[in-house]
Amino acid sequence: MENRNEKSWIGKNWPWLLPVGCCSGCLIMILVFVFGVGTAAFGIFNALVDSSPMEDAVILASNNEKVVEYLGDDIESSGFPNGEISINNDDGHVDFSIGIHGTKGEGVLVVKGIRVDKKWVYEDLYVTIKETGEEINLLNNNTVYE
Repeated sequence: MENRNEKSWIGKNWPWLLPVGCCSGCLIMILVFVFGVGTAAFGIFNALVDSSPMEDAVILASNNEKVVEYLGDDIESSGFPNGEISINNDDGHVDFSIGIHGTKGEGVLVVKGIRVDKKWVYEDLYVTIKETGEEINLLNNNTVYE
């Protein structure tokens, strides 16, 4: 009887197994990182878009006759807000601008305000029409939103 000393599959295939295994591991790590960062960015974007100041501002712009005259119906925000929103329990502040558009044109919505006891008080809330540069104030003095 002959005693054969054959190599295992790993022993035969290690020269290509090592680079493929390392590259696969690196690729998996890169994908986990990219998807993790993407998920975090998406979560932050949704938190900003779903925030009360953003909703309030877009609703006020949609209900303003002058804004509708320049931008048209179906006014929506477009893109990512540029600025900051900070909420700490019942207080906070907001200072951002975001592009908006309707069926006729585009503009920029500017929102500045503070939050006291879960109520937003806006200091500035206006739309700048891109075509004309006109600023349309959306505030009645001392406007408070919950």
